[in-house]
Amino acid sequence: MLHFSRDFSFENTAAHQNMMDDAFASISEEYKSGEVGYYNLPHDSHALLDEVQELIQGNILLNSGQIKDIAVIGIGGSSLGIKAVNSLMLSKNLNTRRLHFFENSDPIDISRTMAKLRKENTLFIVISKSGSTIETTSIFKTIISYFDLELESVDSQRVIVITDKGSSLSLFAKHYGVKQFNISDNVGGRFSVLSAVGIVPLTLAGYDTKTLLDSAEGFLTRFFNHEEDHILEKACHFYEHSPMQSINVLFAYANDLENLCKWYVQLWGESLGKINTQEKNVGLTPIGLIGSIDQHSFLQLLIEGPKDKTVTFVSIEDFENDLSIPDVTLKHIEKTNFVNSNSFNTLINAQCDATRESLIQSGVSVDSIVFQRICEGNIGTMIIYYELLTSLVGAMLHVNTYDQPGVELGKDILYKKFGK
Repeated sequence: MLHFSRDFSFENTAAHQNMMDDAFASISEEYKSGEVGYYNLPHDSHALLDEVQELIQGNILLNSGQIKDIAVIGIGGSSLGIKAVNSLMLSKNLNTRRLHFFENSDPIDISRTMAKLRKENTLFIVISKSGSTIETTSIFKTIISYFDLELESVDSQRVIVITDKGSSLSLFAKHYGVKQFNISDNVGGRFSVLSAVGIVPLTLAGYDTKTLLDSAEGFLTRFFNHEEDHILEKACHFYEHSPMQSINVLFAYANDLENLCKWYVQLWGESLGKINTQEKNVGLTPIGLIGSIDQHSFLQLLIEGPKDKTVTFVSIEDFENDLSIPDVTLKHIEKTNFVNSNSFNTLINAQCDATRESLIQSGVSVDSIVFQRICEGNIGTMIIYYELLTSLVGAMLHVNTYDQPGVELGKDILYKKFGK
C-alpha cells in the first residue's frame, strides 16, 4: 500500500477544475484510442509471463539451473526501470538470479562488469527499442568478443533480444535463431518498464512480476474511475506553479530508492522538457535526492535558496529490519544519547519528518508518498502513478509527452563525428 498526502494548499476553483477535466479527458482519449500504449501494459503484459515460463522450459541453460547471472545490455528506458525494481527487491529475494547492467560507454565499468561474469552461468539480454542504440550495440559487440559467444551454435540460447518488431536487432535475432520479445510501436522507452523491457528480465530473475502488473492495473483502473483524483490535483499544482517553481525534487529516504529516483528523472525530464504547441520552451526540471545523506549537501539550498522548487518526499514506513542503535555512551559525545535504543527505521523516518517540516516552515511546497513496505505490488503502483502524473502534466503543458526530438539531435551529431 502507498499513502499519498500533500502539505501544499490547493483550492479547487472552477479554473482548476476545468484544467483537471481537460487533462483527464486528454489522457482518457489516449487510453481509449490506443494511441499511447503504456496504459495497456499492466493488462497486456500478463501474456508475457506464460511466454517467459515457456522460454525457461524450452531453454536448456535456463531449465537446468545453469544460469545464475543475467546481463542486461541497454541504456536509459531500456535499463532504468529494471534497475529501480531490482534495487528495491534484491535484499528481499536473495535466491534470485542476479541482474548486472551494461548501460554506459565507460570502458572501466564495462571491463569491471564483464570480469564479474562467467560465460557458462550468464544469460545476456540485449534491449534496444530502435535496435541501433550506439551504446548498446557497441557493448554487445564487446561482450560477443570477450566471452567468445558462438551465436551460430549453442550460444544462441545464451542471448535474448528485446526490441521493436522489424528493427535491425530483430533481424539479427531472426538470423541467428535468438529468442526475441517485441515492444509495441506505441510504447516509448521511458514508459516501457511494464512491457517486455522490464517484465522479461525481472521475471527471469525471479521477481513476482504478476503482482507488479496486478497492482499497476488496479491503480490505473481506480484512476480512470475517478477514485485517485489526488493525482489530478498534484498535476494541476505543478502546472500552475511551474513558471515560478520549475524544479521538482524527489527526496527519497532509503538508499535502495536511488535508482527509482533516476528512473523518475528520465521520465519527467525527457517527457516534459519540450517546445509546446504555443512555441514556448516549457518543462519541469527533475532532481533526485537521497535522505538522510542529502540533508548534509542540498538541504541548505532548499531552505534558504531560491523558492523555485517543489519537493516530494518518498519514505518507507516499515523497512522490515530491526537494526537498532546500541545503548552506548561515548565520552564527549553524550548529547547524541537521545537516540540510543531506537531502531534505524525510526531514526531515518524521524529525519524525513523533521526535514519535511523544516521545508514547510520555510515556505517550500511539499507533498509525500509513503511505502507501507517495499514489495512488488507497491512498486507497481508507484510506477503507474508517476507515468500517469507525467502524462497529466504534459497535457497541461500542451506538449507531446512521448517524443524526444532534443535527444535525436545529439545522436545525429555523434554519427557525424564518426563520419557516418
